[in-house]
Amino acid sequence: MRDAGEQWPSDAELLRRHVAGDDQAFGELFRRHRDRLWAVALRTVCDPEEAADALQDAMVSAFRRAADFRGDSAVTTWLHRIVVNAALDRLRRRAARPAVPAGDEQAFEALAGSVGDPAQATDTRLDVDAALRILPPQQRAALVVVDMLGFSVADAAVILDISPGTVKSRCARARARLLPHVAHLRGNRSASQSVSPAQGGDV
Repeated sequence: MRDAGEQWPSDAELLRRHVAGDDQAFGELFRRHRDRLWAVALRTVCDPEEAADALQDAMVSAFRRAADFRGDSAVTTWLHRIVVNAALDRLRRRAARPAVPAGDEQAFEALAGSVGDPAQATDTRLDVDAALRILPPQQRAALVVVDMLGFSVADAAVILDISPGTVKSRCARARARLLPHVAHLRGNRSASQSVSPAQGGDV
């Protein structure tokens, strides 16, 4: 048990301790952020087994490269960037799927609202996964980071290593492609309270 006045170590402090040889620090850092890291892996590759492999690859990479972290961004941003890259590496091995014509982007709000809600029905989750599968990997990653995990465009640009304008462009194209596949989810969203993507761990 911690004393009442004792502070929890920051992410940066845990990473520093890990680099210094503390064999517990990295595990604590991962436990602190694993739900959101799992979310970005799963929603980017849309396959639990591949997501688990991508997350494992990413955490091994982060474990080994911790000494390279320079503090230019938040530790969480750095971790998400490694996970996104691992997920995209796996997606590049898949054949590209055909895109869907554009439509009214506003209907996409239902999709973003449904992700992360443990009360949502299984068929809605399957609809979300199926819709995400139609997107090219780069657009899918941008959409997941911004609209589903709630990162700002600026943070997403760091995670994805692209300009903020490219983040906005990819998100807009992704929303338009998804419209025909998610418009029916609008009713689901209004029928129940949604959990914020940042709160939902089991996504």
